[in-house]
Amino acid sequence: MPNKIKIVTIGGGSSYTPELIEGLILRKDQLPIAELWLVDIEDGAEKMEIVGSMARRMIAAAKLDWQVHLSLDRKEALKDADYVTTQFRVGLLDARLKDEVIPLANGMLGQETNGAGGIFKAFRTVPVILAIIEDMRELCPNAWLVDFTNPAGMVTEAAINYGKWEKTVGLCNVPFGHITQACSVLAANENDLYFKFAGLNHFHWHRVWDRQGNERTAELIEKIYSPDQQEKSDEGLKNIHQIPFNFDQVKHLGLLPCGYHRYYYLQEPMLAHAIEEFDNYETRAEVVKKTEARLFELYKDVNLNYKPEELSQRGGAHYSDAACDLIASIQNNSGKLMVVSTRNHGAIADLPFDCVVEVTAAITSHGAEPLRWGALPPAARGMIQLMKAMEETVIEAAVSGDYGAALHAFTINPLIPAGDTAIKVLDQLLYAHKAYLPNFAHKIVEIERNQPEVVAFVDRLLADRAAHA
Repeated sequence: MPNKIKIVTIGGGSSYTPELIEGLILRKDQLPIAELWLVDIEDGAEKMEIVGSMARRMIAAAKLDWQVHLSLDRKEALKDADYVTTQFRVGLLDARLKDEVIPLANGMLGQETNGAGGIFKAFRTVPVILAIIEDMRELCPNAWLVDFTNPAGMVTEAAINYGKWEKTVGLCNVPFGHITQACSVLAANENDLYFKFAGLNHFHWHRVWDRQGNERTAELIEKIYSPDQQEKSDEGLKNIHQIPFNFDQVKHLGLLPCGYHRYYYLQEPMLAHAIEEFDNYETRAEVVKKTEARLFELYKDVNLNYKPEELSQRGGAHYSDAACDLIASIQNNSGKLMVVSTRNHGAIADLPFDCVVEVTAAITSHGAEPLRWGALPPAARGMIQLMKAMEETVIEAAVSGDYGAALHAFTINPLIPAGDTAIKVLDQLLYAHKAYLPNFAHKIVEIERNQPEVVAFVDRLLADRAAHA
């Protein structure tokens, strides 16, 4: 009998937890689980109790003897863990709303993982992941850290290169949507196609071959992105308004883009749509808050012992299932190919050897072995090098609290116009998130003391959004 394992999920009160439990149940023959621990903070306690009760019902319905523990004490939960998964949001959905509405109120893209909002999500999250790693170093020094807390690429890089936790793998659900899309367009099963992804989290490209060794990338570009086809193809991305890509541009690149590339290839129409949503009090954060409220009402049903279909509307479907797949692949040394965030190790020739990239990798008991991609074409190379430099600067600022580094990250980011507005938005977001940015405390005090217009603007904006909630 293999050794029993203990899995700890930080952010256990997440609405995604039922999907995580379902994924583990589906792999019950691959994972000799003894204990599952769901961990959250005081503000998430009520939701954790709701999903914890549902998790127990799901496990009982599957006739499994796994023990489910709920805790607000991270250290208690981490003791002797084998796998630690992270799905938390520092500041909860209210923080996401600030990330979106403050930039948009200034005519700038507000988005969860891109632009100014994505940078601030990293500012809040990186110090927390590093604190978790310090606890792991003491309490479960041999555990794997499986991160699907966004921005997953930057969080994974911080864990590996600042936290020195080599046993870290990051995950995203976006590649899953593109794989499903290609299978649908080519009327093929996933097992009959070979996918190769390379890039950064929410900034990757991919190629596709069939079982006979024929590359199908050009055919997919034609069938997905040609003007008469774009309305027929679904990437499965709930978070992104799917404005059609420019066919000539994608064809020139010769690679299939990530859906998030719209923010960079189609900045003007994507920003215009986001501002329209803002004006109508329908930013993604505001929509998701309502979706979450409905989900937790469903989860309270004492007869519900399975993942409801409504969870697919939440926008992050398949994150948790991918985490279960990854854990099973490590546990069983399967060598399964998955798209993960891991050290580059030369896979992408255009990026530093030890930086973190999102690539197709073989998953083994010693972690992810990235498949070599080689060099990207110039049109992609320049963009990815800029984005990687931006990510590295964001992490530096998150760790150090250096205002100059934060401003430099804003300046590098292609979605943030450099100048007075960038500085204004940076200061507004620092003030808005002051409870979760201790590394920037000195600068925030200065803003509160010397910039009353920043304080007044943010307070007025957030009061208006709350009044329309």
